[in-house]
Amino acid sequence: MDEKTAELRDIFVNVTESETVTERQEEARGSLAGDVPEDREERIHETIAELRERCAFDTTLDDDALVTVVVGFFEGESDTDIAAALDEDRRTVVRARLALHLLRDRDTDAPFDLERLRSLLADGSVADAAAELDVSESTVRRYRRVLDAQAEERRVSGRFRAEFEDLFTDAAAEQLTADVKESGLEDATEDAESESNVSM
Repeated sequence: MDEKTAELRDIFVNVTESETVTERQEEARGSLAGDVPEDREERIHETIAELRERCAFDTTLDDDALVTVVVGFFEGESDTDIAAALDEDRRTVVRARLALHLLRDRDTDAPFDLERLRSLLADGSVADAAAELDVSESTVRRYRRVLDAQAEERRVSGRFRAEFEDLFTDAAAEQLTADVKESGLEDATEDAESESNVSM
């Protein structure tokens, strides 16, 4: 217990002449179900194996590396950070992430309408689409992979992303609760210090 927490506890005890709530808070710490499931990596492996069978995606990364991609994605790491952890280039990680149906908001932030690109690719080649949109062919290929990932995810009703998310929901809820408690404690401590300074 740090100094500020101890001061807050002393104020509470003095005001209420009871330590009941403090004890209840201490008992509740870490009580959210699941934290990080012990078999999380094993379950991610199983989901990846199912996804490979169902969607037959192509990547140079092995399944252990794909687990790192999944964990990094849900823990808020950038593609660059994940690539550094794997000693791979960022493009390889992005392609693997899309194959895993893990899209980021910025993946769809294209300099043109993606539905128009979808229509152009349905009727013609990458070169034709690039010429029509006045962008490079590599840009068209990049966003075609995004469109393909979206289509695959829809085809399986988002099942695999949902399975990955389930393995991180409890841990995320635990972190959110911890952040809220910490923020509340800091606010309460600051209020208590302010009152103390006024009374002096």
